[in-house]
Amino acid sequence: MRARIYKPARTAMSSGTAKTRDWVLEFAPASAREVDPLMGWTSSADTQAQVRLRFDTKEAALDYARDHGIDAQVFEPHKRKPNIRPRGYGENFATNRRGAWTH
Repeated sequence: MRARIYKPARTAMSSGTAKTRDWVLEFAPASAREVDPLMGWTSSADTQAQVRLRFDTKEAALDYARDHGIDAQVFEPHKRKPNIRPRGYGENFATNRRGAWTH
């Protein structure tokens, strides 16, 4: 069995970091998906593709993979610079605002 261990990225629809702190062990698909000729649904006989395990640390995920004989590949996350403004959101409504109000 092949698997990958990674830290999920945040969704494109939010700036929050929920569900991005844990490490995920996800199995690679063993077989291709097939299209059902009658209904058009996609299906697969591979049940391991449905399993996603979450761990607090990368080492815990690697230990689990090693203990269960899983060939795992680790993908390190890309760090991004935090976008912190000096005065924050309240700066938009300040009375001593320097620039013109654009809204």
